[in-house]
Amino acid sequence: MSPEKPQIVECPRDAMQGLHQLVPTAKKIEYLQALLRVGFHTLDFGSFVNPKAVPQMGDTAEVLQGLDLSQTRTRLLAIIANHKGAVMACEHPSVHVLGYPFSISETFQFRNTNRSVADSLALVKDLVAMTHDAGKELVVYLSMAFGNPYGDPWSTGLALEWAEKMASIGIHTLAMADTTGLAVQDDITAIFSGLAARMPEVNFGAHFHARPEERRMKLATAWEAGCRRFDVALQGYGGCPFAQDELVGNVATESLLAFLESIGEAPSLRADALESAQNIARTIFLSA
Repeated sequence: MSPEKPQIVECPRDAMQGLHQLVPTAKKIEYLQALLRVGFHTLDFGSFVNPKAVPQMGDTAEVLQGLDLSQTRTRLLAIIANHKGAVMACEHPSVHVLGYPFSISETFQFRNTNRSVADSLALVKDLVAMTHDAGKELVVYLSMAFGNPYGDPWSTGLALEWAEKMASIGIHTLAMADTTGLAVQDDITAIFSGLAARMPEVNFGAHFHARPEERRMKLATAWEAGCRRFDVALQGYGGCPFAQDELVGNVATESLLAFLESIGEAPSLRADALESAQNIARTIFLSA
């Protein structure tokens, strides 16, 4: 069931993964530690994937070991792309959530995880059982939920069909991913209002990629259609390196906070910790 109050998922993993210059492990730990003090609902901190595919995330286990989690209620989310990655993530008690990118575009599923949609569906069914046994939550990201640049079949109806299929196999949290920033207002309304009507038991979120001038429209439209969970990244850095050559950044955390404040839904976050994290972000991304 979608929450009444907004859930903010801060995504430094998404912001950093496409950087060509490796961020030192110590700097990642410093940055994540600062973000843990802010008070976000969830922190998408890293991924257990093949370091040859995503070199930036090759030190995720080491980063995790360096974090002090004693003074935070923020949940840690790790992205996985296969069974091996899920096993690795489940071995860490401090990882609360596993996230799997399931694409409704066959082309992107191969580009992102080197497997077909059919094989990915089988994997998701296995992940449901694995995470249940490990006492962890599984979040499925429906990649290319708002269209794709490859000419693969897509419609809002198809996106909703896949969402219903995920709910039917035991997925309780779904993030509708605007992977290449193609979402338009009518489609956002159709998808999120459809989710609210068809699957009231599912906590559905928005993982938008957007150019600065599009951010408020996407956030406001999703909110009005019932979405309360949003993936964001400080200052709008990031984007999927496997989607297309030109990265479209994440929605900036600052844009979401400004929007929520404007509608009287400002979350309770530590302003000093947020400012500290923003300062560290500048040293990471402006020098990359």
